[in-house]
Amino acid sequence: MLIKSLVLKKEFLTTVKETVTLEDALKILEDSGFRCVPILDESGTIFRGNIYKMHIYRHKSQGGDMSLPVTYLLKNATKTIPVNAPFFKVFFNIKDLPYIAVLDENANFYGILTHA
Repeated sequence: MLIKSLVLKKEFLTTVKETVTLEDALKILEDSGFRCVPILDESGTIFRGNIYKMHIYRHKSQGGDMSLPVTYLLKNATKTIPVNAPFFKVFFNIKDLPYIAVLDENANFYGILTHA
């Protein structure tokens, strides 16, 4: 079975653009119920990393500037797999993440692969 058939495609995901503020990202995360979402570039094609609700809460509780862009707290920028990756690579890379970002043949964001 191909990984591509298991991927949740980006069109069906909650994502944020890299210029979104931490305040706006927190609202998106709280409204969606997700603990983290992918950060994409302005064109919506390049995966930048993930933004986690927990990191925004910690930043806010320490008096951090909530008008900063989400890239300030960006995580997992290098945690990706190609859409044609073998299963063993997926299992090795996803173990510590809620999901792993999947890139298409042109290294553009294709979607995510979850543990489910």
